[in-house]
Amino acid sequence: MEHTTLIGGIALAGVLTVGYIILKRWIAGGVCRSKARLDGKTVIITGANTGIGLETAVDLAKRNARVILGCRSVERGERAAVEVRKRSGNDNVVFVQLDLASLESVRKFSDKILEEEPRIDILINNAGVMALPERTMTQDGFEMQFGVNHLGHFLLTNLLLDRIKQAPSARIVNVSSMTHALGKIDFDNLNSEHSYSKWTSYGTSKLANILFTRALAKRLEGTRVTTNVLHPGAIDTELDRHLTGFMVSVVNLLPVRIRPS
Repeated sequence: MEHTTLIGGIALAGVLTVGYIILKRWIAGGVCRSKARLDGKTVIITGANTGIGLETAVDLAKRNARVILGCRSVERGERAAVEVRKRSGNDNVVFVQLDLASLESVRKFSDKILEEEPRIDILINNAGVMALPERTMTQDGFEMQFGVNHLGHFLLTNLLLDRIKQAPSARIVNVSSMTHALGKIDFDNLNSEHSYSKWTSYGTSKLANILFTRALAKRLEGTRVTTNVLHPGAIDTELDRHLTGFMVSVVNLLPVRIRPS
């Protein structure tokens, strides 16, 4: 009986281990093994002072791209630019202030880019907020998650689109999430004016990212611009700053988390 129990325990441990490995690979979403160079190309990354944006900036700077970090905080943005230069060995990294919760800030950022940059090869719309515990508004009166995650990037992309089209081969990348499945485009409650759910709102903003990408792809057919949308996998990011209790425990247990070296 004890022998049978031991065998059963070993078998269960084996199943759990295999399941963990499969879950880890599924959550990670794959590993980029590309060695492509980006010499002479200009990249804009929003929310590039931490998490996904910071690691993306370092990687693309290592490929010798000119990298522009669009960040809300001046202090953190400037600090991130120093870190990216140091870790990548590429000095062609600059910070430009960008607050996606303010359409005025988006326009100022775009004006500066259009004035100083002859072309944009890659735009990565990465910045975001997640699971705000209470309904919060942007400076323009939009629900914060929908406003920052979708509307700010929507405006930014369209303001820069003509300059993006001037690149020989350009790419727009929108960072969405598998939680888009929680979202719903409800035009009667799009601004959460009647009811607010932090996860429904976040999911709706990520669903909007996907719908925007699909519509933009159709609009850009026949051009040299490719649009992409993705779920980034599990990483070490400040996006979970508003999570508490069980949910923060789940996030902390996710097996694939990128930390700055």
